[in-house]
Amino acid sequence: MTGPAVDRHAIHEELERARVTFHQLLDGAADADLRRGTEGTRWTNGQLLFHMLFGYILIRPLLALLRVFGRLPPGASRAFARVLNAATRPFDLINYLGPLGGARVLGRRRMGVAFDRVIAWLHRRLDAEREADLVLAMHYPTRWDPFFQDVMTVADLYRYPTRHFDFHRRQLTLTDDHRP
Repeated sequence: MTGPAVDRHAIHEELERARVTFHQLLDGAADADLRRGTEGTRWTNGQLLFHMLFGYILIRPLLALLRVFGRLPPGASRAFARVLNAATRPFDLINYLGPLGGARVLGRRRMGVAFDRVIAWLHRRLDAEREADLVLAMHYPTRWDPFFQDVMTVADLYRYPTRHFDFHRRQLTLTDDHRP
């Protein structure tokens, strides 16, 4: 499979913008801000920030799955996506509960460190990708996340967490969240 060249530079810029923004949000928030509820979710600001971080952490296992399913006939990932879509309710529960404990366990400082580490890993991994691998594709469970497309490529996966991040950023209710 071949297609247009992937703009790695644009992806690197997106990742770096998210990293800088995450630190501005996290470092600029008072403890009371992190405990305040968000707009449109049941999470606090601190929990939503953890969820935003987790969107990047998930890329590693998602890339591994795509490398397997991307080399199989499309029907294999289509069937896998159907099974995952059928399990949306348990996924939603886990997706909700994870940030409740994750934000508390990691805390402000370790969330910032974890964000830096995952972004650095994504930068290195993106630089190491072969062009042929960037177009590998598989079906995804579209009921799990509004930013999952029916079919996504490796290149799409590198862009996914920043789209997820930007969406949730608008739900934060931090008093000084550095909005443009």
